[in-house]
Amino acid sequence: MANNRQGPRQPLSQRRPKVAATKKPARQRPGLKPKEKVGAIERPKRAAKPKRRPPADAAVAYERLTALYPDAHCELDFKTPFQLLVATILSAQCTDKRVNMVTPVLFARYPTVESLARAKQEDVEEIIKSTGFFRNKAKSIIGMAGALVDRHAGDVPSTLEALVTLPGVGRKTANVVLGNAFDVNEGVVVDTHVGRLATRLGLTSETDPVKVEQQLMTLFPKERWTMLAHLLIFHGRRVCDARKPRCAECTLADICPSAGIAAS
Repeated sequence: MANNRQGPRQPLSQRRPKVAATKKPARQRPGLKPKEKVGAIERPKRAAKPKRRPPADAAVAYERLTALYPDAHCELDFKTPFQLLVATILSAQCTDKRVNMVTPVLFARYPTVESLARAKQEDVEEIIKSTGFFRNKAKSIIGMAGALVDRHAGDVPSTLEALVTLPGVGRKTANVVLGNAFDVNEGVVVDTHVGRLATRLGLTSETDPVKVEQQLMTLFPKERWTMLAHLLIFHGRRVCDARKPRCAECTLADICPSAGIAAS
């Protein structure tokens, strides 16, 4: 057996007592008071956003735009109600400038309602192809011409109720034709420009074109409805751009609740 060579044990009275371990004090971060916590630091409060201006005065806006655009008008080229009806259908999701390049060729080939009603769809598609959605548009204008021949002796009706029953004709298209071909103020044409400016001016909070139209009709006299659309479209194309509105140049900047959005 191996021998244990450990020395004799010390008596209990001579043993050193064990000292309890003590925690080192936490290191303080420079610049902080001993009892201060990082999470307790106060951060500066954000400045309150300026209050939004009230909606623009409808009458003042109309008068200023009238002074700025005394020649505001429908920018689709036409000579007859039928030509305007066709051009308006083609203008969906397309610029007026492009439509004006296409319609002279179309009307040279099909000068009457009856000739367009008898047209082959593929031939019409080829002419109007550059306006986009050309298959649906070709079908609509041929169907519209056929309906005019069958129901109205080839004449374009002058009422909203009759117009909206024609293929490819909705309320907006009917309002364009009534206001510009027949001088009838039946409603307000609400396209992308009109809807955008009405919202920026605070004249509506709606996004649906029909509801926007209904609100605008309550703010302006009936005799101004057709011209109102022309003024807003002119201003939308020339100053109040969708992406980069030129607020610094705008005649409505001091009454517009959205003035300055280009810089935000």
